[in-house]
Amino acid sequence: MQPVLKKGHRPLTTSFSYYSNLIEHCFTLKSLDFAKFVHAQLIKIGFNTHTFLGNRCLDLYSRLGTVNDSLRVFDDIIEKNSISWNIFLKADVGFGELERARDVFGEMPKRDVVSWNTMISGYVSFGLFDDAIRFFSEMQKAGIRPSGFTYSTLLSFVSSACRGKEIHASVIRNGADLSNVVVGNSLIGMYGKFGAVDYAFGVFMTMEELDTISWNSLISNCGKSGYQNLALHQFCLMRSTGYSPDQFTVSTVITVCSNLQDLEKGEQVFALCIRVGFLSNTIVSSASIDLFSKCNRLEDSVRVFEEIYQWDSVLCNAMISSYTWHGFGENALQLFVLTLRNNIRPTEFTLSSVLNAVSILLPVDQGSQIHSLVVKSGLELDVIVASSLVEMYAKFGLIDSAMKTFAEIGARDLISWNTMILGLAHNGRVTEALNVFKELLIGGPPPDQITLAGVLLACNIGGLLDEGLIIFSSMEKEYGIIPAIEHYACIVDMMSQGGKLKEAMDIVELMPYEPSGLIWGSLLRACEICRDLRLTERVAEKVMELEPRSPLPYLVLAQVYKMRGRWENLVRVRKAMKEKGVRTVIGCSWIGIKNHVFVFKEDQLLHTGGKDIYLILRLLMQEMEDEGYASRQNEE
Repeated sequence: MQPVLKKGHRPLTTSFSYYSNLIEHCFTLKSLDFAKFVHAQLIKIGFNTHTFLGNRCLDLYSRLGTVNDSLRVFDDIIEKNSISWNIFLKADVGFGELERARDVFGEMPKRDVVSWNTMISGYVSFGLFDDAIRFFSEMQKAGIRPSGFTYSTLLSFVSSACRGKEIHASVIRNGADLSNVVVGNSLIGMYGKFGAVDYAFGVFMTMEELDTISWNSLISNCGKSGYQNLALHQFCLMRSTGYSPDQFTVSTVITVCSNLQDLEKGEQVFALCIRVGFLSNTIVSSASIDLFSKCNRLEDSVRVFEEIYQWDSVLCNAMISSYTWHGFGENALQLFVLTLRNNIRPTEFTLSSVLNAVSILLPVDQGSQIHSLVVKSGLELDVIVASSLVEMYAKFGLIDSAMKTFAEIGARDLISWNTMILGLAHNGRVTEALNVFKELLIGGPPPDQITLAGVLLACNIGGLLDEGLIIFSSMEKEYGIIPAIEHYACIVDMMSQGGKLKEAMDIVELMPYEPSGLIWGSLLRACEICRDLRLTERVAEKVMELEPRSPLPYLVLAQVYKMRGRWENLVRVRKAMKEKGVRTVIGCSWIGIKNHVFVFKEDQLLHTGGKDIYLILRLLMQEMEDEGYASRQNEE
């Protein structure tokens, strides 16, 4: 920069090209101070009024300066041309001065396609899509033919498939759909965003020219819309027709393989990434970590992570999420601490994953520490983080804290509503769960399958059989949701616990799904209560078929045979259980004290520090007896 400044102090030259080069150098340096120095020189020799240099200086201030700087330069230009007006209009829009931009647009002696595009993109960037559409209509009425930039701007922010189709019709009328690859790609992306994959394919097939972005958009849309195998097929077609995949392509295809849990195809794409050197890209490497994690190859996820020397939030999020997914909460938390030490700012996805990890096994005070970090990071209002906080507190049994966090969420999405309903249900707060559901129906988004599963779970836990049956029977009519197998499982369990075994069996016979082991397990528990031996044996056989490692059918049969004195059958059941290697599930509980988690198993006589623990337990039992709790339990 110093040599250029020295040139500026030489005897003044009157060369336009010299000052044009100086302005160009200002663009390179991105220095407002140097820009003002050059502008002062232009004013000194009177070149600030010249159209060409004035426009260049106006463009410079529109990028580096302020609104007032741009206005002064614009006013100094004597003979303003359309370029002058367009640059000034763009500056107003860029500085967020939409009202003044409207006034400038109205004063323009001549408006071309650039002027209209500037206003449309300004409205779109500020979320004023209706105003953008209004300007688009006026543009066409004024006889200005929209450009590819016009269409791509509108299509990138279109609010519905219907509105997108209207814009597509305008594209066809203007003959831009076959020749302009940018417009074609924008149309593919727009239709994919709304799940209209068939329309996206229609655009793709009619495009005269394709590029890598075209293929990427189509493959990504197929994957996001649930057509995973179709996405893989398009990837194969892309390569067979001579198009080279880029880093976005392979990261998308690896994600598709993750969703399919297709390790074989995923490893083939992963090998391609290694061969062409894409693995250094953190988007690709994070997708690979997720692939191996979802295919139960956590050790390979760790190996990929360790191969990357430059960490960022995307990469660390993938690894933290993988640890959490596999139940390694402490590993996830340790990695999170390392990211903080490496000055990697946590994102909402980082904090959400860490909160899920904390709620698996770690002490509640660590969850509170993460909550404090959330507040410190300014992400407490983020709906993803807030929903994770609600889930964490609900899992810890701190349901009041969960409800307080939920109440503070401004714009609640369906995930936050579902998390609150399920949290209340699991904590036995049945009435509150149903009240939150009523609030959702009044002022929230439409419920989905998870919402109604949570409501049915609340009815099941609360023994509200009639209310549960009403909700279950009205799912399709009232909410447009076809009951899935989890809804049938909940209603069958509800009826079984309510003594309606025959009605539960009727539902199982009429349901459009093959009953799961969970459903047969609910029926088996009910059979034990009703003491129908033949039915108990039939249902137990079904559970053994579907869940051969489950101890439930063996334990129920053993109890039934024991009660009836059928000792030979009892011996046979215990022998079969031993031969098949079926083990009873040992119940356990845990408590976090400072930085250590103490786990207690039901078959465990002593624990680390056991004497002290059981001494405290005896004191607690004595206090309970003194309070009369034990006597009340006996009376019940």
